[in-house]
Amino acid sequence: MFRIFISLFLLYFSHTIFAETIRVEGLKKPAEIIVDTLGIPHIYAQEHYDAFFVQGFNAARDRLWQIDVWRRRGLGELSAVFGKQYIQQDRANRLFLYRGDMYREWLSYGSDAKRIATAFANGVNAYINYLDANPEKLPIEFSVLDYRPAKWNAEDIVRIRSHGLWRNVSNELNRALILCEHGKVAANLWKKLEPSWDAIIPSGFNACDFNPDILDVYELSKQPVRFDENSQYSSQLSNTWIQESLGSNNWVVAPSRSASNSAILANDPHRAHAVPSLRYIAHLNAPGLNVIGAGEPGLPGISIGHNESIAFGLTIFAIDQEDLYYYEINPLKPDVYQYQQHDEEILSFNEIIKVRDADPVTVTLEFTRHGPIVKREKNRIYAVRAAWLEPGMAPYFGSVEYMRAKNWREFVSALNLWGAPAENQVYADINGNIGYKPAGLFPRRNNFDGLLPVSGHGAYEWEGFFDMDVLPVQYNPAKGFIHTANAMNLPSDYPIDLYRVGFEWSAPWRHRRIEEILNQQKNHTFSDSIALQRDYQSVLARQIVNFLPKKIPNEAKILFENWNGNMDLESSAGALYAVWYYRHLVPTLIESLFGSTSIIKTLDTYSVLDLIQKNKYRSLINETLKKAIVECRQLMGRKINQWQWGDLHQIQFIHPLFNQTSNSIQEMMKFKSYPRGGTGNTTNNTGFSPDDFLVRSGASWRFVVDTKDWDTARMTSAPGQSGDPRSKYYDNLLEGWANEKSFPLYFSRESIDENTDFIIHLIPK
Repeated sequence: MFRIFISLFLLYFSHTIFAETIRVEGLKKPAEIIVDTLGIPHIYAQEHYDAFFVQGFNAARDRLWQIDVWRRRGLGELSAVFGKQYIQQDRANRLFLYRGDMYREWLSYGSDAKRIATAFANGVNAYINYLDANPEKLPIEFSVLDYRPAKWNAEDIVRIRSHGLWRNVSNELNRALILCEHGKVAANLWKKLEPSWDAIIPSGFNACDFNPDILDVYELSKQPVRFDENSQYSSQLSNTWIQESLGSNNWVVAPSRSASNSAILANDPHRAHAVPSLRYIAHLNAPGLNVIGAGEPGLPGISIGHNESIAFGLTIFAIDQEDLYYYEINPLKPDVYQYQQHDEEILSFNEIIKVRDADPVTVTLEFTRHGPIVKREKNRIYAVRAAWLEPGMAPYFGSVEYMRAKNWREFVSALNLWGAPAENQVYADINGNIGYKPAGLFPRRNNFDGLLPVSGHGAYEWEGFFDMDVLPVQYNPAKGFIHTANAMNLPSDYPIDLYRVGFEWSAPWRHRRIEEILNQQKNHTFSDSIALQRDYQSVLARQIVNFLPKKIPNEAKILFENWNGNMDLESSAGALYAVWYYRHLVPTLIESLFGSTSIIKTLDTYSVLDLIQKNKYRSLINETLKKAIVECRQLMGRKINQWQWGDLHQIQFIHPLFNQTSNSIQEMMKFKSYPRGGTGNTTNNTGFSPDDFLVRSGASWRFVVDTKDWDTARMTSAPGQSGDPRSKYYDNLLEGWANEKSFPLYFSRESIDENTDFIIHLIPK
């Protein structure tokens, strides 16, 4: 009896739920934040907009430093707290702020968008006020950098546009540079256009008129805030290979093909890995609202997840939403450009940038009718036109409308308000329906295709925007599943000349692998979806190896014989393939085609497959394989059966301030390294730079749900929910994520109560 009593006593106290009560100004009715054992907040509010207030309060509780930097970067206010080295980045980001009519802006997202954003901003501010009385809870990053968090305005949330994923304006410039240096054939080898298309050469266009630095300001506006030039965090978007691996996977399986006789949805967005993660998981419950999933930490709402009736997920859809314009100007009249044979003044105004420990700096911002001027030359100016500077284009904010939809009709209607980034949206509901709808603002280009810079003098204009109904939609297709993975997925009969959506898509290999697996599975299970998200088989590698000549170095023959392209972390063949393909084959093909000094640094994967089948380049296969084998022995030892891809291919999350802190703080901040399988072309996407093979992008967040039972949903995330190195939720999900495990995403109140870690009671002040 005594032993039973002790056991019950220990069991009770091992599950003790801690609680605190906080009085909060601005809250209308009492609310609570129930944090489960994984660190996921379940927000219960008695008033609809209180849910977003509490979401803001909680986002600040877990991610205050991250969202403070996010806001400062987007508004161009970094210099005020970090110093003069950020002045140019501040100016760049101010160029790409939304500066239009706020009335139109708010209405573009739905009738209550302003109320939602206001509630969220007020919630963030409420937590900042709470810190005034509880300074010990201020995130340590503020102490390291010696500054205080700023208060938010609702407008901040939607005016910031530079955090969204971008489209192809950089490719327009690169294509021009390649055309000048190497010609049309080289441009096609660099980037295949889909559907089949010849880039339209605009009237008066001369490819050799463009310099590589034209878009430096634009590129700077997209960069994360750099605190350490040597950190992985600061260089994560600078490499072409990594950029190409950014994307996402999603699919929905109909009851006719699922073992549960219900619809299954899976989604894993691929983004640059960061500390903390670029996505945050939350559950919002209030009158008229019960939704869970992941969203942007600095935004209200949920962009990937489910409510009580539907599930939804997204991947990037390649609508071309950008163009680079150039204007010839008279050096004697530098503030005027010609538009439709008339003088038009450049819009110019000054803004003051506050600078820490220095005098304020005045910067000049200039605009043409098409957009911000990013470069001035003696006789030319350049401006970027971006759809995401139009009303309703704050990245991901449109999810506040569709996350509340209850059926397909409401979901589709809500997506008509979605602007940026352009997405493949998939859908599943409790009645077994599945659907797909692309969404995003779609410019109408009647006399050009958006693939090259164009004159801004009036001949090449956007003729408004297309209705999104011109984009292909699927609802309960006969094949029983829908999948997207950023690849070209327009129907074969789509009138691309009429609707010039875009021609630059991600490589098709993830898309093909998903289709390959789903076609094989007539009784797809929930576990099958989880396994597919973890899949390391490279369709590209499999095809490449199939085209190898019969006579290849013996080491390669041993490893590649009967190899199916599986790039798991223990694969010896995968290690050789990666070293060979990325460090030897592709660079050697580029040098053979264009010379060692070419501006071309990568080739389209279609091009590589085509080239290695041509007799002219077959000799390069053995030549490069021999070099790769030598390098593999240097990297991993002489015994080929001991080579492992995971020995080279690893993930190391690095806090952006790691090298700026003391040893004691570093000890809290640091993460363990983990080997990873895959590449940027496997379903389990692990994007890397060939320079060091370190993983820098991929799916830090994954989500699978069976609409039959919301409590069965599983997810992974890394490294953890909290951005505070002092929190147990800073890295609690990392090991499981790295070892391909998944975690429950609790939804019902019963499951949440059974797995509660602590509760925060919020009471109106």
